Amino acid sequence: MIAALNDLIDAVERTPDDEIDVAAVAHAHGTTEHHLRRMFSSLAGMPVSEYVRRRRMTLAAADVAESSGDLLAIAVRYGYGSTEAFARAFRSVHGVGPSEARRDGGPFRSQQQLRFRLTVEGSTPMHVRLIEHPALRLVGHATRVPLIHEGVNPHIQEHIARIPMEEHVRLKALGDTEPAGILQVTDDIEQDSAEGSDLTYLHGVAISDDVDAPDDLDAIAVPAGSWAVFTSDGPHPKALQDMWAATAAEWFPSNPWRLRPGPSIVAVLEHDAAFTHARCELWLPVERA
Repeated sequence: MIAALNDLIDAVERTPDDEIDVAAVAHAHGTTEHHLRRMFSSLAGMPVSEYVRRRRMTLAAADVAESSGDLLAIAVRYGYGSTEAFARAFRSVHGVGPSEARRDGGPFRSQQQLRFRLTVEGSTPMHVRLIEHPALRLVGHATRVPLIHEGVNPHIQEHIARIPMEEHVRLKALGDTEPAGILQVTDDIEQDSAEGSDLTYLHGVAISDDVDAPDDLDAIAVPAGSWAVFTSDGPHPKALQDMWAATAAEWFPSNPWRLRPGPSIVAVLEHDAAFTHARCELWLPVERA
């Protein structure tokens, strides 16, 4: 996986004016585009598309500053069909348009070329079990919320707070299969999801595929497949988020599994009264690499 990520970085440097063929890089390393994009995003802290945009605008800044030539020619060199589109991308990275930057000599914000390296981690064992699970459905109350990587997501908190207590009791009674209990489900995350982009959040339970669910509940159909189930225990939500990051940095590079499309599920097994400490399970859909 480290080699695949670095080959992807090299592809960005070779083709500043073309679309990067992420699928081809993934195929060359025997993995999938979905898994490669998700690992890149988890480890780099930004999606592939954002890194490409930042690198192109870093290289473009040098051309803008060092040349008095036609801005359209520079725009075309970096894959933009008009000076307007180029200026919007340039401003989104540097905070100023190319004309102002050329006139004032900046300011410019540089995105350095990334390099992924394998370091020795894993001194703390990760508690994980691998299971095959039949098809199921996740039912409950869904909404669209922005993606937030660290800390409590206030949009999710507001959504949960609007659900009456008696509805939580009803949901618990509906659940009849693993993952057990009230679940926090995230779905519809695009491959290049930057922080702030929308995803589907469902607060609900898992039911067997052949069980009828009430019509007033939202439902996500989940096909049969393999799952990696990680357990965290500590300050909430930090311990859970740290473990989620560690799956990308430590577990996936060290094991013959990769992510497959599907929802990510958090089951809260135990928590204190203030919900500042919790033991959780993180269910990630996987397949053999």
